[in-house]
Amino acid sequence: MQAWYPHNDEYVGEQLRREGRGDTWAHSRCAGVRCYDPERRCPNRVCVEVPEYRCADEACVGEAMYCARCIVAAHAQLPTHFIERWTGTHFERKRTGLKDLGLRVQLNHPPGVVCAFRRAGPGDFVLYDLTGVHEIAMDYCGCRPADGTPEGGEPMEERTQLLRSCWWPATLENPKTCATFGVLRLFHVLNCLGKLSAYDFLRGLEKCTNHDGLNRPPDRRKPFMLIMRQWREVKRMKRFKRGHDASGVRATGQGELALKCRACPQPGWNLPDNWDQIDPFYRFIYWLFLAEDANFRLSNRNVSSEALDPILGDGFGYFCKREGADGYKAHIEKHASEQEVSNCSGFQAMFMANTRRVKGLRTTGIGGVTCSRHNMWQGNGIGDLQVGERYCNMDFLLVSVLINFCLLCAVVSYDIACQFGNHFWERQSKFPAERRLTFPESYILWKVPNFHLAAHKPVCHAPFSFHFMWGAGMTHGEGVEQNWAFSNGAAASTRLMGPGSRQATLEDVFGFHNYDRVLAMHRVLPKRLAVSIKEGTKHKAAFDAFSKGLEEVRPEEVKQWKEEVLRWEMNPHPQSSQSKSPFESVQEVTLLRDIQLEIAKEEFMCTEDGVEVEREHSPGGFVTMGLQVEEVQRKLEVDVRSLKDPTAAQTLAFTKRRTALLKRIHRFRQVQGVYMPALRALLLDEQRQVYDGNGEQLPEATRLFMPSELNETIRGKACATGLPEIEARMREGEAMQALEAVRHGLRTRTMTNRYKLRNWTGQGMMTKGQGILRQINIKIHAAKLRYRYARAALLALRNHGAWEERLRILDDDDVRALNERALTDEEKAQNKHWAELGGAIVEGGVARAAALAAGEGSHTLSWIWYSAGNPSDENDSKLQEALRLEWCKAYARAKRFSEDVRLLREEMRRTITYGYTAAAGWEELARAELPGSEPMLTEGRRAYAAEHAATERATCALLEKNWAGILAKADVYLEGTAALDAEAIVTIEMDLGDELDPEEEEARLEGEEEEE
Repeated sequence: MQAWYPHNDEYVGEQLRREGRGDTWAHSRCAGVRCYDPERRCPNRVCVEVPEYRCADEACVGEAMYCARCIVAAHAQLPTHFIERWTGTHFERKRTGLKDLGLRVQLNHPPGVVCAFRRAGPGDFVLYDLTGVHEIAMDYCGCRPADGTPEGGEPMEERTQLLRSCWWPATLENPKTCATFGVLRLFHVLNCLGKLSAYDFLRGLEKCTNHDGLNRPPDRRKPFMLIMRQWREVKRMKRFKRGHDASGVRATGQGELALKCRACPQPGWNLPDNWDQIDPFYRFIYWLFLAEDANFRLSNRNVSSEALDPILGDGFGYFCKREGADGYKAHIEKHASEQEVSNCSGFQAMFMANTRRVKGLRTTGIGGVTCSRHNMWQGNGIGDLQVGERYCNMDFLLVSVLINFCLLCAVVSYDIACQFGNHFWERQSKFPAERRLTFPESYILWKVPNFHLAAHKPVCHAPFSFHFMWGAGMTHGEGVEQNWAFSNGAAASTRLMGPGSRQATLEDVFGFHNYDRVLAMHRVLPKRLAVSIKEGTKHKAAFDAFSKGLEEVRPEEVKQWKEEVLRWEMNPHPQSSQSKSPFESVQEVTLLRDIQLEIAKEEFMCTEDGVEVEREHSPGGFVTMGLQVEEVQRKLEVDVRSLKDPTAAQTLAFTKRRTALLKRIHRFRQVQGVYMPALRALLLDEQRQVYDGNGEQLPEATRLFMPSELNETIRGKACATGLPEIEARMREGEAMQALEAVRHGLRTRTMTNRYKLRNWTGQGMMTKGQGILRQINIKIHAAKLRYRYARAALLALRNHGAWEERLRILDDDDVRALNERALTDEEKAQNKHWAELGGAIVEGGVARAAALAAGEGSHTLSWIWYSAGNPSDENDSKLQEALRLEWCKAYARAKRFSEDVRLLREEMRRTITYGYTAAAGWEELARAELPGSEPMLTEGRRAYAAEHAATERATCALLEKNWAGILAKADVYLEGTAALDAEAIVTIEMDLGDELDPEEEEARLEGEEEEE
């Protein structure tokens, strides 16, 4: 731009030059190559008429001008170009220029041929094209196909002539509005990708036609929308081979028009023979991972009706079947009085959907099911919600998806799976016989997505976590939220649509999303595999180094820990058992979430029916938001400071995190204006710049101006009543939780350092062991910072008091384990040196380990342990518990990455196999011939099938070539983990074999069925 800007005048001049006639050669004589009057044609075939016309909007190349006859001749095949006439002083543009000059478009004949039996089309015929809205004079062909005479057969239908001219008619009889295939294709893509509404798109075409409003084109928006609906419907029928089937469109099956996920297990498409006979230890590679969720943004106003705007193709695509005795409507009517699902988490989206903004709505939103590893919508997995998120709605959608699969297991993630799965089978047994699932209850595993799990009660964390689930890999279950983000752009336009138009539009949006995901998997899957191999190698090396010394000194304990983890992972339904999770410890302190829960209960009131209703204002939610933003700021700051010379990839990751943080700060400022309305006026000019986001500070260093950051005078004027006390209560809980996190980290580091010094030898082992120590030290450092922040805020809010006895000032010397002595001045200088080099976080335990090895001569206990016991030996139960938890979690991390590599390896194989199967199917259609088909239609069908077959095979060949390198690395990695897998299999067979006996398990299930 800096290079271009000095030439700005030149570009402006060129644009103004275009307003005139340009070079002399362009307007001195007509640019036509021939004239319609042979006697006046020049020998060099150049027209000698006076040129007055040219093509407007630069639709044709160059600036040549033509006479009236030649401009019409030049646009005989370009009737959707606008022309303008030179008046002597300026160019004048008319919408009907070519029509006024006599251009008539002849249909169903070659260019330049006029039908002898032509019939004039309607005088008010309108055509939508990429260039704008056109009024065109056109003639239908009246030839009889038998012998070309009026006495032959019937002439071709008008709509057929229009379609073969690539013009789509709005009506079957006497169409007066058409749209070119080009404009339909463009709007189709823009609507699906950018969620551009038809209203805005047509307004844009009208502006291109006439921007000054003096001569507006005819308004044919409603016919255009009908054309678009027909275009969508025909396109999806064509893509899913309905035009190649003798039974036609009417025989379309349920969910047949939904684009399938190629990486998910699809029997008959991408699974090998005897796939269900795989080694039980690896059967998770054939599991189906699904995610279910509701979205309240895609609501729909109660406009029009199904009689005026019908839904076409009931249940053919992504929406579930509505009509019939086993349909969605009949099922919902049986549960008309059902309340919304209960929710043990802190998310209130479902509750809000049933209490606000529901007046005048036909639907409050939609529910949907996706495959959670590849984010693709499932056929028949989407349905409208009537009064919020209820069991009856979500049950039907999930069953509609699962009933089409033959599988070993389905892992279903749902943000309220902890309650949804409790009585799912009981509710499912009341479905019509044709809608009931036939596989055992053990075939469905319930999990909560990673982000949503933190807000649930502690009892839900381990049983419903993907992190501690055998076979889950690195699945997180949040993909459905990403899908909603893509589709929510259509909320504004679909909210005011009738039921048929809305469903057709959303079907198209979901289909476009699936197609985009299919293409994205070509680059996403190998990238994920590379990350999993890298991280898996790192975590396995760290775990091996961490575990080796433990197995030499305490082999029985490590064996017991391993058995506990394997027993937990091999239990398909840990949430239904009473066994304690090996990944959890008993909390002995009041946590921040406990105080937040108390405040939330105080901010809620109960109705007469006992239903909780949220008050309009929630100061506790505002303070919680501020605390969350602060935590993100601290984590980002710690990560940035721990890397003095980040790579390009790390710098890009920091930039993305800063961008996301800025968005959170912006949302916080909006809420802050409600609970601290006078704050901005009370700030100094420099502070106001920070508040408005106009300063140069980094996001992680941006002040939030919470009540604790203000002096008492400003705080009293700026804050809503009671807000400072709410923050004080939360700060106290935050400080106590952070202090416990410091203790837990120190316990873990103590035991890790001891086994490191006693049992690890050699540089290789010591280097690998730094992985575990680095993670522990970062956690300790982050908890220390959080405690200091929380205590400082609490001091500002409550001043000095009795609370300081249990929450003292936390110096660096205080952050030491039970048997670590205070550092000497020399050791402090060493730590300072490490901090200056950026290694204090990573190597924070170096000086501590040296102090531990030096002895206990000057040992004094840090105050942080006064309320946590005072054991001095390494057999302390809390130390052992901290070490056990760290070992179990490190073991789980290493296994999850190994599983993810195996899953991704199989998913990439399935993707290629699916493509070859699809290619074989298209090739078969390319050879087939439907009885009674005319030759031209048969040729078109075969050409379409052959094109898709060639595309599929070319894609598969390209994937095999591009993925060969990373797949080879995956095979090498999996060979390296084979020993660990074999060890786990032996452990399961020896120690857990009785519990996992398949015959006994089958007998137990049969007994339960008999009892029921």
